[in-house]
Amino acid sequence: MRVIGGTHPAGVACASPNVAGVFVIRALLPLCLLLTVASASAQVQRSRPEIPLTPAQERQYRALLPQLRCLVCQDESLSDSQAPLAGDLRYEVRGLVARGRSDVQVKRYLVQRYGDFVLFKPPFKPSTWLLWAGPFLIAAVALSTVAVYLRRRVRRPLPDAAVDPESLRRLLDQER
Repeated sequence: MRVIGGTHPAGVACASPNVAGVFVIRALLPLCLLLTVASASAQVQRSRPEIPLTPAQERQYRALLPQLRCLVCQDESLSDSQAPLAGDLRYEVRGLVARGRSDVQVKRYLVQRYGDFVLFKPPFKPSTWLLWAGPFLIAAVALSTVAVYLRRRVRRPLPDAAVDPESLRRLLDQER
């Protein structure tokens, strides 16, 4: 058996620590550098060119943002959200408005891309019936349950109280 590095104190043949170390450094150093550069570039935000709007388009844009839901926050509008995806969507909406799209066209585009969930007020259609009718159905079930409970409670006969008139008179006399 040919020994590259020498022998272990226990007498077992092993490779030189320098050979293994050099191999690890040569293999892992470029990988570490690549990962460092990749993570640094991922953290740098790309600056996007400003999309100029006319005053009328700016009003349209500002009125449209509160009607659209942030897909990350889910309970905030695009105008309120600070999420990076909300910033991307605001930029996309701004670009659509700058190209002359109407509110309906912008909403249609976003719904095609992200679904009805992107709208704070989704349209009334078969796929959203439960969404619109759900609160009323829950209220109806709750009211029905209360009504049934109250009817059963009223229908129950009250137990007859067997009161001895003499003991009742004694109790009243004691209180005086």
